[in-house]
Amino acid sequence: MARQKVTTGYSANGLPYACIGDGTRKLVVFEGLDFRHKPPSGMMLRMSTGYLRGLTNDYRIYIVSRRPGLPQGYSLKDMADDYSVMIKNELGGAVDIIGVSTGGAIAQHFAIDHPDLVRRLVLAMTGFRLTDEARELQMKVGELARKGKRRAASALLATAIIRKGAGKHLFRWFMGLMGPFMIPGDASDGIVEIEAEDRHDLGDRLDRIKAHTLVIGGEEDFFYPVRETAAKIPGARLVLYPDLGHNAMFARSRQFGEEIRAFLLS
Repeated sequence: MARQKVTTGYSANGLPYACIGDGTRKLVVFEGLDFRHKPPSGMMLRMSTGYLRGLTNDYRIYIVSRRPGLPQGYSLKDMADDYSVMIKNELGGAVDIIGVSTGGAIAQHFAIDHPDLVRRLVLAMTGFRLTDEARELQMKVGELARKGKRRAASALLATAIIRKGAGKHLFRWFMGLMGPFMIPGDASDGIVEIEAEDRHDLGDRLDRIKAHTLVIGGEEDFFYPVRETAAKIPGARLVLYPDLGHNAMFARSRQFGEEIRAFLLS
């Protein structure tokens, strides 16, 4: 991935993105929870795109966040509508979509409301709602960020991403260290996202998703009911990694990417 040429910028309607890959197909990745709303770069880009290595020959891949300056009360549906404007106006129509974590929650709204813009859909480490425990934790993260306690906010998120194993304490320390880089002094955009996802529940609407869908993640995901999400989408394919949680994409990066590639190119 480090050898790939990366271009960054903002769409005409203000969505920050990084673009990699040399293929003729188009793939848009809706990123997970993001406090910065800037084009991903450097270590953060490498961390979040390792699983995409096998797709860069076939695809032009756009890793896209939300626009900066989100107003209070902005919903995940509103964010999905922003993506639709970019994809329709700048990418020319239907593309493959990968929605990761919070980005996957947005991608569900997108697939329901803009079916003409989705060729194939991957929902990675995400679900039709947050678990009750995850909702409570994320609101605590938002409150810590609001108070400027960026290291504590980032470290708290880490406790839910890797919940067992020898590496959980090291990961929490690392995420705490990265807090000031991941969460800006003005954390309002991330807080708006957290509050929007707190209201997210598409349990009674997932049967409206018509795109071929892959749901993939860890069997012990703290944040989302992954298995139940797949069961609610007509014809969805489910891939679960046992003994893994919200870290599945990182812990099984190669296998994760292979599953996604096989699905998208089938």
